[in-house]
Amino acid sequence: MCGIAGCFGRTVSAEIAEKMGAQIAYRGPDDRGVWHENSVALAHRRLSIVELSAAGHQPMLSSNGRWAVVFNGEIYNHSELRRELSCAWRGHSDTETLVESFAAFGIEKTLEKCVGMFAIAAYDREARTLTLARDRFGEKPLYYGVFNQTLLFASELKAIVAHPDFRAEIDRNALAQYLKYGYIPAPHTIYKGVFKLPAASFAHFDTPTQAAAPKLYWDLRAVAAAEPLTLGAEEAADELERLLKLAVKSQMMSDVPLGAFLSGGIDSSTVVALAQSVSSQPVKTFTIGFHEEGYNEAVHAKAVAAHLGTDHTELYVTPKEAMGVIPQLAAMYDEPFADSSQIPTYLVSKLARSKVTVSLSGDAGDELFCGYQRYSDTVRIWRLINRIPLALRRSLTAMTQAVPIGALDLLSLFSKRLNGDRLHKIAPLLSATDPLQLYDHLLSAWKDPETVVIGAEKTERFACDLPISFENQMAFIDQNRYLQDDILVKVDRAAMSVSLESRVPMLDKNVAEFAWRLPLDLKIRSGKQKWLLRQVLYQYVPRELVERPKMGFGVPIDVWLRGGMREWAEDLLSPERLKRQGFLHPEQITKKWREHKSGARNWSYYLWSILMFQQWLD
Repeated sequence: MCGIAGCFGRTVSAEIAEKMGAQIAYRGPDDRGVWHENSVALAHRRLSIVELSAAGHQPMLSSNGRWAVVFNGEIYNHSELRRELSCAWRGHSDTETLVESFAAFGIEKTLEKCVGMFAIAAYDREARTLTLARDRFGEKPLYYGVFNQTLLFASELKAIVAHPDFRAEIDRNALAQYLKYGYIPAPHTIYKGVFKLPAASFAHFDTPTQAAAPKLYWDLRAVAAAEPLTLGAEEAADELERLLKLAVKSQMMSDVPLGAFLSGGIDSSTVVALAQSVSSQPVKTFTIGFHEEGYNEAVHAKAVAAHLGTDHTELYVTPKEAMGVIPQLAAMYDEPFADSSQIPTYLVSKLARSKVTVSLSGDAGDELFCGYQRYSDTVRIWRLINRIPLALRRSLTAMTQAVPIGALDLLSLFSKRLNGDRLHKIAPLLSATDPLQLYDHLLSAWKDPETVVIGAEKTERFACDLPISFENQMAFIDQNRYLQDDILVKVDRAAMSVSLESRVPMLDKNVAEFAWRLPLDLKIRSGKQKWLLRQVLYQYVPRELVERPKMGFGVPIDVWLRGGMREWAEDLLSPERLKRQGFLHPEQITKKWREHKSGARNWSYYLWSILMFQQWLD
């Protein structure tokens, strides 16, 4: 796990590349290097994980001298790749395996062979061309853009901003997408002219201004549309356990201390259980706890850790300590990012880094095994409302929203799930014309962000046209968007800010391809999400320790905004400030802030996205 940066074109020097790399020094505090030739300069910051000696130093040249590479990530099958190569090896780093594979097989064939997480810049000294590449699922970040005939690229935006040719201009359409979803979907960024390289792709630059469109070397669409497997439940569970165990074992490859995040939920418990099963000593596990009811998973994680016999560390955090993270978030994430679980993610990463350098996580289980309750809820709601003519549904929406919230609160006498705030928010669902529009509405905070962002165009909703079930269509959207641009970004930036490498075993290529070919009834059965994954976990952990309602890894932002964060938010949300900045219309924001402060409505998700943009802008 490292940081890469560089430039290719007119304004290039070793000094500039060093300056770019210095902006992300925390991604790699153990070593640094710069390589400069002709019109290209590559910079690297190294967090030493595998091959701790100078034999792992980057930038690295191939033995034939043709390829120069900087690389962030891990190639878990690099030992297998070495058996296909005839080299006088200098060390045992996966970087050396990668650069020699480029020399032997070329870029595309090497990428097809690699199993791992990576962002790569490879310069062909013979052809004088540059190639950028990214792993299949977007675990490792890679940004790029052309300014003044110079291609700039880096693991994080702040390194690109450090180049003298960079010119910052906020992309208002990207800002609107951010307000809608809480993150900026690839390939866009907050800056005009800067892009995220899509997952599972590589881009070839003959010159800085002559680039081929990013090309896929692995296609999630083809994987998701593949013919389902015909397996019985027991056979499927055995195969899933085998694949997961192989993935976990391969990702425990490390020359430095390794541990795992443990929330006590299905996904992280499965990863930890399998890690413990292949480890000769107790796995180090880490959990953050909160005293607020409804936000604390630490007690469940402790019970799982005790059963598995891990070396467990937990830390209970006060609201003051958690809120103390907020001033660091803008610099940590580099562009507006509004997933408030970024706070506990940073805290658990910091806790883990006190004892280990690498940590496994349970991310991606929900997307691969249909783990979100909202998949089943969306299908159920759609089947219910689709019986009602659209015109009538639209009338019901208008009528509900016209009734004062206080009057609708009387319905709470019949059900605790019914109150005015909730009914006002869900009423627009009745107007959906298809299940994915309904799902997009559920995913969105600001439903029409172009009415909030000055000068923005209407945002396009996420869609999926694959001939698969609605549940799998939603999972496909989430893996392509939410997982890549929210969850993986959240964990990468939080972990790397404290120089911790995070690995995601469930995003092993073989596990993911197997999961996508499972029949839906092995993912959702009798109302149970992630049914097959649970069957694997039950082999290691008693059901009663993990069977409970899903709890998000979050913090009580709604309460904090009315309490300890109120003064901070008041300043950032002031109409005068918003008008002066010229990006956001203040009217809707001011109304929501007033209603939230009074306790009349809960607008925390809406307001948090505004606050994170405001803090970033400052």
